[in-house]
Amino acid sequence: MAELAVSLAFLGVTVVLCEVTRRTAARLFPADYWLYLLEAASTFQLCLCTHELKLLGEAGQLELLAGLTLSYTVTVIHILTFGGAFCNPNAALESVYRRRRSAGTAAALIACQFVAAVGAQVAAASVWSLGLSDLHLRHQRFGFRCFDPLGGTVVEAAAVELVCAFTVQAAVLHLHKLDERLRVPAVAAVITALVYAGGSISGAVFNPALAFSIQFPCSGHTYLEYCFIYWLGPVLGVASCILLFEKIIPFLSGKSTIGLDVPLGRKDKIQ
Repeated sequence: MAELAVSLAFLGVTVVLCEVTRRTAARLFPADYWLYLLEAASTFQLCLCTHELKLLGEAGQLELLAGLTLSYTVTVIHILTFGGAFCNPNAALESVYRRRRSAGTAAALIACQFVAAVGAQVAAASVWSLGLSDLHLRHQRFGFRCFDPLGGTVVEAAAVELVCAFTVQAAVLHLHKLDERLRVPAVAAVITALVYAGGSISGAVFNPALAFSIQFPCSGHTYLEYCFIYWLGPVLGVASCILLFEKIIPFLSGKSTIGLDVPLGRKDKIQ
């Protein structure tokens, strides 16, 4: 229980510090610069919290229900605090497709995401090295090593990442059908369910920047294999979902594209 308390404090402090950073940056910097600081702070929050949640899960410190409840709660907090940040390269690329962002701006945002992802790796190791709990001390004895995250073959893992990304994208595209108050809980529930369903095979990350932070340092597979699983899989999942719901289905039904700019006040908030 003491170890769980330390991890919860870790998560809480991370969220608070990132929120302070976002609000401070919003006051001190013009919008053109604040956009990138928002992206970096929010992606850092996502990655650092996920490092701790992953460590908790791998160490078997939580029962299934408690783990899913914590994952759901943290996901809701992320969505509510990200403030419009993408925190996912796929979302940045989609913004170019929808002409909300220029290609140059999207590329800079993606760069911020990956810088924050690496920063979260360093920050996690730094906090764990303090030995604040037995869980952190045990992890330190192994040199903070990350072992093979796959519970299936490379192709199976890539398929899981593709399906997860497709499912989240489909949920986001149809969020406008829900009452606004239900949108955040609904997306968090979908993400939590996918983590439960696909976590044992690939980790169910479906976010290239997040995967770069928590999965790419792991042993067991090559860098190119991880790129295939965690980069190509989610990109194809999002692209195929957009193609299906915005091109193929409207074409076959003779109807116009469904309304896509409503969810969560801004779709870009989703992981």
